[in-house]
Amino acid sequence: MDRPIRVLVSKPGLDGHDRGAKVIARALRDAGMEVIYTGLRQTPEQITNAAIQEDVDCVAVSILSGAHGTLIPKIAELLRKEGADDVLLVAGGVIPQEDIPFLKEHGVAEVFTPGTPTDVTIQFIRNNIKR
Repeated sequence: MDRPIRVLVSKPGLDGHDRGAKVIARALRDAGMEVIYTGLRQTPEQITNAAIQEDVDCVAVSILSGAHGTLIPKIAELLRKEGADDVLLVAGGVIPQEDIPFLKEHGVAEVFTPGTPTDVTIQFIRNNIKR
């Protein structure tokens, strides 16, 4: 029996702007995915724990604060330590192009910058989750 794709949408760190995260959460939901939204100001540990408890297929991190180079690799590291390295990790937000290779080297499957159509994100998740 197949279940819908489960995605945890998260906002790590001190970033207090969640409009983009809510737009993505709604688009994923409208595409038939189950979405769990962690809310604002989550630690990497809280995000990882929620991902494991909710048995998600994907963690989608939305970040605008500039702390992506620290917080997102920490989430990837914690997922690996917990044996959840099969969970797809994607990121979105205001992330400079020159920082994207670093994030990909540290466990992020894809980075979606401002202006990316939601359909691109949806298709990437569908095509890259490990079931």
